[in-house]
Amino acid sequence: MSDETRTAGTARPARTAAVIPAAGRGVRLGAGVPKALRTLGGTPMLIHAVRAMARSRAVSVVVVVAPPDGADGVRNLLAEHALPEKTEILVVPGGETRQESVRLGLAALPGDVTDVLVHDAARPLVPVDTVEAVVDAVRAGAPAVVPALPVTDTVKEVEPRPAGQPEPVVATPERARLRAVQTPQGFDLETLLRAHEETAVDGEGATDDAGMVEALGVTVLLVPGHEEAFKVTRPLDLVLAEAVLARRRATDAY
Repeated sequence: MSDETRTAGTARPARTAAVIPAAGRGVRLGAGVPKALRTLGGTPMLIHAVRAMARSRAVSVVVVVAPPDGADGVRNLLAEHALPEKTEILVVPGGETRQESVRLGLAALPGDVTDVLVHDAARPLVPVDTVEAVVDAVRAGAPAVVPALPVTDTVKEVEPRPAGQPEPVVATPERARLRAVQTPQGFDLETLLRAHEETAVDGEGATDDAGMVEALGVTVLLVPGHEEAFKVTRPLDLVLAEAVLARRRATDAY
C-alpha cells in the first residue's frame, strides 16, 4: 500500500526514516577530514546527502551516524546549513564498523517508524526520484529494495594476489545478469532489525545491508538506479561530482 504498512497482522500508518552512516574516514580520498565532510560545491557531502533524503515527500526523520567522538561536531555542522524544516534530524555516535554504525542508527529511530532507508553519505547527488522509487516499492510490500544499474564493463572473477601482481582469471560472469547496486537501500524496519540481530560482526563487518537481508533468505528487489547516484570514493569521483553539481545549479537552481 502507498500510505500504510502491515505489522503483526494490523495496519498502521507508514513512516519512513533514513539512516546515514558517516563515521568512516574515507582513506581513498587521501589524508585529512573524513570523506563525508569533504566539500562539494563548497558544502560538505554529508549535507548534500541529508538534503537528498529530506527532499523526499516520504522521509520524515533522518538519523546521521557520526564518528564515535564526533557527534557534537556533526550537530554543529548541520546547524550551520539550511535543511528542510519538515524533517526531524537526529545525530548519534557511531561504532568502529559500518555495520555497528547502522545498528546504532536503527536503535535511535522513533518508535512509530515502519520502514527505513540506509544511505551512503558518499552518494551525495542521488536524485529524489530514485529515493522515492525505493520508498514506494517498500511500501508496496517488498521487504528489501535496492536501486541498481546494469553493468557496462565485462567483469572477471579472479584468484586474488597481492597488490600489483598479475591475477589469474577463474570465471567471466554473464554481464546481462549483473547489476551495480547503489543507495538508498530500503527495508521494512522489522526485516532489517532481524538481519542486524542475526549477523555477527566479523572483521570489518558487513558493508551491504541488503546482503545481510539476503542471508536471511529474504528476497531483495531491484529498482532502476541513476547514474548521478555514484559513490564519491576517489579524487576523480569528486571532480565528476563537482561537474554534476555545477550543471544542476546552472539548469535547475539547485
